[in-house]
Amino acid sequence: MNNVEPIRDKRKIRAMKLYLKKQSMRNYFLFSIGISSALRISDILDLKVCHIWDGKKIPDFIEVKEKKNGKIKTFPVSLNLKIAIQEYLDCYKPTSPEQYLFLSKKGVDQPITRFQALRIIKEAGLAIGVKENLGSHSMRKTWGYWAYREGYPIALICEALNHSSERVTRKYIGITRSDVDEMYLTLNL
Repeated sequence: MNNVEPIRDKRKIRAMKLYLKKQSMRNYFLFSIGISSALRISDILDLKVCHIWDGKKIPDFIEVKEKKNGKIKTFPVSLNLKIAIQEYLDCYKPTSPEQYLFLSKKGVDQPITRFQALRIIKEAGLAIGVKENLGSHSMRKTWGYWAYREGYPIALICEALNHSSERVTRKYIGITRSDVDEMYLTLNL
C-alpha cells in the first residue's frame, strides 16, 4: 500500500473544493469536513445529521467517538466548515437526525464505503493536477500539515491527531527536507 500525502498547496485545496462542489455537494462536504476536522475516514463516514445539526442550528463543536481508540474527540466548527455545513444542509434536506451524512446512492440507508471515499478524493486530485499520491487519509494529513505550516506546535498537532509521539506526527504530516530548508532560510539569523 502506497503512503498518501497531504495537499501542500492551498490553491490546490481551493481547486479541490470547487471541483468537488461542481461534481456533488456530498463529495464537496466530505472533503470539507475531512480537511477541517482531522478525523479519520472511518469516523467521517459514521457521521449523522445529529452531529452537525440539532434541528435549529449548527453546533459550535462536533463530538465524535473515534472508532480506532474509542476516545471522544471534540472539535470546534470553523467558519469555513460552518459555511460548508449550511450549504450541504440546504442541498441535502435530511429527513431524520439519525440519517448518515454521506449516503450511498445505492438506495440503502448506509454511508458510502471507505473505497468510494478514496476514489472520490483520488479522482478529484488527478482532475485538478495534484502530483502527490492522494487518498481519503490525505484530508487528515492536510489538516495536520497546514496546522504545522501555520506555526502551531507539533505537540498540539500530535494531541489533536491523537498520536503517540511528536516524531510520529512529524512523519505523518510529511514534513519534508524542503520544509526544514525553508525554516533555515526564513530564520536567516
